[in-house]
Amino acid sequence: MIVVYIIIGLIALLLIIATVLPSSYNIERNTVITCPVDFVKNKISDLNHYSEWNPWQQSDPKATKTITGTPSQPGHRYEWNGPKVGNGHLTLTSLDERHVHFKLQFIKPFASIANDNWLFEPWHDTNTKVTWQNNGKFAWPVARLMGPFIMKHMGQQFEKGLNNLKKMCEEGS
Repeated sequence: MIVVYIIIGLIALLLIIATVLPSSYNIERNTVITCPVDFVKNKISDLNHYSEWNPWQQSDPKATKTITGTPSQPGHRYEWNGPKVGNGHLTLTSLDERHVHFKLQFIKPFASIANDNWLFEPWHDTNTKVTWQNNGKFAWPVARLMGPFIMKHMGQQFEKGLNNLKKMCEEGS
């Protein structure tokens, strides 16, 4: 009987910890690419290039993808479904001279919605400083408990993605 009380106590403790952990996240990384702003921005706003630089999409070669809508226009959408990356979609919601904004929705393995935002700044003549930012909510209790691990993993993937984007742009593909 004591074992049952210990297990119940541990579960209660984890639920209390999950309650006080952050309920939302914001992650941001940037790099400088030796290409003009419009060229780099087009590689992001045209989702036909998404799987060329995005590390999550590259990690699942068996994933299927469907691209709909007009490139670089609101409503342009990239949908994926794969054994490693799960199921979801990325939809362009708005853009202007310096920004591209997407709504990112995961359906499987865990449902979540996030904002995926990009900032493009002229940097020393013909270079572009690119900032990739993502924010959303952590589901209670599991995602909140895994928050530090999720943030570390996302940061690593953002850095890899920006390095891939830099290489792709600077090689002129």
